[in-house]
Amino acid sequence: MTGHKYDKPDDEDRDPLSELDTDSLLESVADDTTLESGLGVRDESGQDATPLVASRAGTLNIDTGAVPSRHEQRSRKPSDSSKKVVAWRDLPKKKQLVVITLARLSEPLVQTSLQSYMFYQLQWFDPSLPDSVISSQAGILHASFTAAQFFTAMIWGRVADSIWAGRKTVILIGLLGTLLSCIGYGFSTTFYQALFFRCLGGATNGNVGVMRTMISEIVREKKYQSRAFLILPMTFNIGVIIGPVLGGILSDPAGSYPDTFGKVEFLLKFPYATPNLVSAVFLCVAMIMCWMFLEETHDALQERRDFGIILGRKLTGLFSRRSTSIAYTPLHSRDTSISTDVEMSPVTPRDSSEGVTAASKKPTSRRRYTTRLPFCRIFTSNVTFTFIAHFFLAFHVGTFNSLWFVFLSTPVYNPAKPDPPDFVPHLPFRFTGGLGLPPRSVGLAMAILGTIGITMQLFLYPRLSSRLGTVRSWRYCLFLFPISYSLVPFLSVVPSTTAAPSQKTGPGIWVAIAGVLLIQVTGRTFALPGQTILVNNCTPHPSVLGTVHGLGQSVSSFARTVGPVLCGWLYGYGLSHGMVGGVFWGLASMAVCGLFASLWVREGNGHEIWLEGDEDDEENK
Repeated sequence: MTGHKYDKPDDEDRDPLSELDTDSLLESVADDTTLESGLGVRDESGQDATPLVASRAGTLNIDTGAVPSRHEQRSRKPSDSSKKVVAWRDLPKKKQLVVITLARLSEPLVQTSLQSYMFYQLQWFDPSLPDSVISSQAGILHASFTAAQFFTAMIWGRVADSIWAGRKTVILIGLLGTLLSCIGYGFSTTFYQALFFRCLGGATNGNVGVMRTMISEIVREKKYQSRAFLILPMTFNIGVIIGPVLGGILSDPAGSYPDTFGKVEFLLKFPYATPNLVSAVFLCVAMIMCWMFLEETHDALQERRDFGIILGRKLTGLFSRRSTSIAYTPLHSRDTSISTDVEMSPVTPRDSSEGVTAASKKPTSRRRYTTRLPFCRIFTSNVTFTFIAHFFLAFHVGTFNSLWFVFLSTPVYNPAKPDPPDFVPHLPFRFTGGLGLPPRSVGLAMAILGTIGITMQLFLYPRLSSRLGTVRSWRYCLFLFPISYSLVPFLSVVPSTTAAPSQKTGPGIWVAIAGVLLIQVTGRTFALPGQTILVNNCTPHPSVLGTVHGLGQSVSSFARTVGPVLCGWLYGYGLSHGMVGGVFWGLASMAVCGLFASLWVREGNGHEIWLEGDEDDEENK
């Protein structure tokens, strides 16, 4: 034992390599072997690192020298090299990240697809309902998914942390549940049927928190986090681009294309089944890919036999030419970035490029911890403040996503037939009405939102995050949300080239939409990945990482449940009382509260509490 005081993360402990006499080691090896000149390894950034020394056993050992202790690493100021922007090609285990990306992409496709036609589907359920009631129903339907997630997300997080299920099992269950709910929703003919299937999808889906856990276990070094944790929100924006367009084009084909599909009985009976069937195909493909290619990241389950992986490798072998060659491959270690051994073995070039072969995945891994942190000790002060800030962010972002498509679909205010009766607008606060856009135009407007987001995430976020740091870039962009929410309702008074009650048209309205979305999406682009990193790093102990992400998803789901339901009712109330902007200005005040809550949030290190067995494991590395 090193004398490390448990539960005090700032105490210094002895590094296991600090007493290694590397000079004597090199001298002893040099007596029997010859050191090859020019032979070395490269670090993650491609720079020359430590030399390799050949031993009699045929294994190449890396001369690492003394390694700083964890306390020194935490207290050391970042150098200029640490601020270098990490490229996408530098990410480790890219194959696994691609599979996770595909699994995550299938879900936003489903959610954003139905948003483009939900307002019109609810009108189809009961054409006699007024617009204010339809708006309230849309908020309930949107929030039902997250409400069910709120009650089950923490449970799925605990299941993902268990040794009898693991991360991969939870993801497969989530994809299957979403697939069934998607099909059921498409064939619903009443509001309550649609509500049931939305709840079913949310109750079985805890995938977001589990995927964040897997990414943090695949990519453990902080220098890669700005890229790795950008994958999930980036795939969401891809879904925002594709989903609404698919939903707008495929919804009610008999009504949209009467000459072609107007006499098809199936499409007349189930006008909104087509986009959901297409989404079900995406979910099915994602589920099969996860089963055959996604590897378990839970420490205790990585050696368990996985028949899906076995089948995936056999199918891959049938369609690929495998040639055997000699290459250097790293031995399995706790973290590939600190691997100290390299062996020569026959591998394929493809396996060598990934850095880990199937042969190296023999039972040589060592668990990072042996004791599980009790649930009651999870809620440190930093975890608590991080979750509070997470609640406010999820509340106003989730509510905006819910209200945005309703606002776009709401009919334009008609002075000839005012609603409410005898209402006369008085700017800047007393006005009502929406934009009256049809499903295809709603899909286009939502695709603009996704296009702006993914462009910024690819080219702007990694650079500014590397320059400013996670907390500062996250906090600065929280200022943008109150501005965007305050401007949104004024889109309904932007001049149109067509007279009411026709939909808003003309270049002016689209320029205004793009301008407001630019502000909101800029804030979201920086806030959501930063919030995910902060939730991940506030984890007090690695044994509860999945639980913390499950709690984070529960907090987010609760906020995204309360927000759309409450604000959906407020939107309908404001619409019928001549103040449609009231709910958006209320969102701006919630964004201000989130900004103040962020002042108490700091970035953790993911292992603030040390338990018995943690230090022993570190010494045996």
